[in-house]
Amino acid sequence: MTQVSRPQPVATAESRPYWDAAREGRLVVQRCPGCGRHQFYPRAFCTACLADGLEWVQARGTGRIYTFTICRIAANPAMTAPYAVALIDLDEGVRMLANVVGCDVERIRTGARVQVRFEPISDEFTLPQFTLQEEGR
Repeated sequence: MTQVSRPQPVATAESRPYWDAAREGRLVVQRCPGCGRHQFYPRAFCTACLADGLEWVQARGTGRIYTFTICRIAANPAMTAPYAVALIDLDEGVRMLANVVGCDVERIRTGARVQVRFEPISDEFTLPQFTLQEEGR
């Protein structure tokens, strides 16, 4: 049986620092030194004040599920259904798309607290994924 590989991200000049940090087990987002605003996804300029020269800062890796869907049919043969895809509101004020892993998908709820964890999918790429934080943490 042939092993099917998971689809790989495509790194751009703007996103390369994000992917490099993820491979090191760090979640980073861009911050504008001019206006102080955080942003995600990576861009060449600040979407709030249009300044360039953005910096990469370490994110806490925690947030809340804004919304989610449970995929019961895999979008790719390398993926095992069911799996959850969520929009995560990071504590830094940005929203990102990621999987929620490491739990029964039926436990996932809008507003639930989540914590980042990292899944290597190749020598070049590691995906930030999220898992539910335990109650009372």
